[in-house]
Amino acid sequence: MASRDPPATSHAPPDVPSGVSLFLTIPYAFFLPELIFGVWVWILVAATQVASPLLQGWVMYVSLTSFLISLMLLLSYVFGFYKRYESWKILDSLYHGTTGILYMSAAVLQVHATILSETQDLKNYYINTAASTSTGLHTG
Repeated sequence: MASRDPPATSHAPPDVPSGVSLFLTIPYAFFLPELIFGVWVWILVAATQVASPLLQGWVMYVSLTSFLISLMLLLSYVFGFYKRYESWKILDSLYHGTTGILYMSAAVLQVHATILSETQDLKNYYINTAASTSTGLHTG
């Protein structure tokens, strides 16, 4: 008699919890620190003296866009919207990979702005240093 059980090599992925229990599971528990550090980068870059608007504009764009998309992904997980689509894992992976690359470019540009402000007011240099460090840390 043939068994209807799946072969031993197949693996069914675990379901992603919805609601508050989402914050108790890895890797989904990292959404909150990601949002907190994203806002922190945004605040620190906004507090700097804009020496080069094009460079720091890119850093602000990356941090703000990443924050908003991360917030939308978090809400889709909390409310269970991801269950309607099969390709949500691919979307999540592509988003985080792209965000890592964009944050790396933003970190390089923010460090360049910090180097430019080194000869100016020391207070702005320290703020730029903090913004550079937090941007670099957010790349993971």
